[in-house]
Amino acid sequence: MVKPIYIAGEWKNGRGGLRATTFPADGSINADIATANADDVEEAVQAADKAWRDPSWRHRLPHERAAILYKVADLVAARATTLAALQTRDNGKPLTETMALVMSAAGTARYFAAACETLDESLPSQRSHDYITASVYEPLGVVVAITPWNSPIASEMQKIAPALAAGNAVIVKPAEATPLAALELARLFEEAGLPKGLLSVLPGRGSVVGEALARHPKVRKIAFTGGTSTGRRLAGIAAEKLIPISLELGGKSPTIVLEDADIEMAARGVCYGIFSSAGQACIAGARLFVHHNIYEPFMARLLELTRGLRVGHPEQPGIHMGSLINMAHLESVAGFVERAGADGGTILCGGKRLTGKTETCDYDAGCFYAPTIISGLSNSSYVCQEEIFGPVLVVLPFDNEADLVAQANDSMFGLAAGIWTENFRRGWRLARTLDTGTVWLNTYKKFSVSAPFGGFKESGLGREKGRAGVREYMQQKSIYVGLSDEPNNWSA
Repeated sequence: MVKPIYIAGEWKNGRGGLRATTFPADGSINADIATANADDVEEAVQAADKAWRDPSWRHRLPHERAAILYKVADLVAARATTLAALQTRDNGKPLTETMALVMSAAGTARYFAAACETLDESLPSQRSHDYITASVYEPLGVVVAITPWNSPIASEMQKIAPALAAGNAVIVKPAEATPLAALELARLFEEAGLPKGLLSVLPGRGSVVGEALARHPKVRKIAFTGGTSTGRRLAGIAAEKLIPISLELGGKSPTIVLEDADIEMAARGVCYGIFSSAGQACIAGARLFVHHNIYEPFMARLLELTRGLRVGHPEQPGIHMGSLINMAHLESVAGFVERAGADGGTILCGGKRLTGKTETCDYDAGCFYAPTIISGLSNSSYVCQEEIFGPVLVVLPFDNEADLVAQANDSMFGLAAGIWTENFRRGWRLARTLDTGTVWLNTYKKFSVSAPFGGFKESGLGREKGRAGVREYMQQKSIYVGLSDEPNNWSA
């Protein structure tokens, strides 16, 4: 059966041709999607432009918009098991991870509902007695949200919820490989009573659907999470149109283990920071700086933990790592590891595709790669500078803190970093020197929807989350009200 897509509040077969989505763990087909084309983009944008301008939405009171988001949050939470299973089928992540992402999406909808109800406008300080000034915020209009394959449901809600809370209409372009979660979210928003036209989900090729959406003259904001090269291209389109864009892009995050760190805490945190999600995370702690004084005992424990990770079928309980997204990506990861060896690196563990069969997993049928740790490279090496987006960690010992900071910041990326130390003051001071949008101190990959998230340098522009995240989808307007009883005498 062909799965329809969601165009301006209607379930229709897209006109872009069929595309099968597959389960990365065994190559089986999840669904045949009738993808969108440029005509579907035009239909969705025109309907979205009409819908957000409708007074029944644009002037709807904040608590009434919030009510829809609260209902969606409840629906997501109530169907968490089904949604988690759907996302696991989409991208091969273990069910424990996809369940956490689903619950994150529910929390995001609930948070932005509350933010919508409590956002204030202002009366700026007055410097005259004959007028007052009001500073108000208006929706931008039609927003395009382009989302990644590694954590679709969470990324999609992080864009849809604040954009709707701000009074916009949203068109979601999910990653080509993972459209199922976005389509199911559309169904939940429909069930929650979102008026037609305010949300569309258009699966399809980025070069067709994404390009047409970004260039459409009625699109007034682009919100993108994905690769840096695509982000740079979209930023160029936004610059041509003079519209705002938010970009959450790649990373090559440094994790730092100081000589006073708790070795067990740090080793487990580093292991989680790089190998959870099979390393397919922009925030993955892919560069590990360990002080020489504890290098040997720390690495012994880290290697022990890494070799003990269970890689297998993502629907099986107790699995740490599932499959990579597809065979092309697995070959890309393997190519980086081969390059590391050619450049003088030593593979301490992993470094290969997993093959064969067990009672619970047919590795040959899926895209499984062993968690890999490499030493013997410099921070300037190709593998240390480029984003691999896989379960590959490069270890770099250090002695001097100043040199450490220089190396950690020597990257075109600046998304995240981690620090492990028992000295809070030193950790805080070091955190302030790192050129990244997020720093974790004695933890890693912890998130709060109330804390803004985004990158420095080529890791992106703008911020998601937090109360200010709603303002990212609004534009400010000043209104002056005259108070004087006297006419303006300029023309006298």
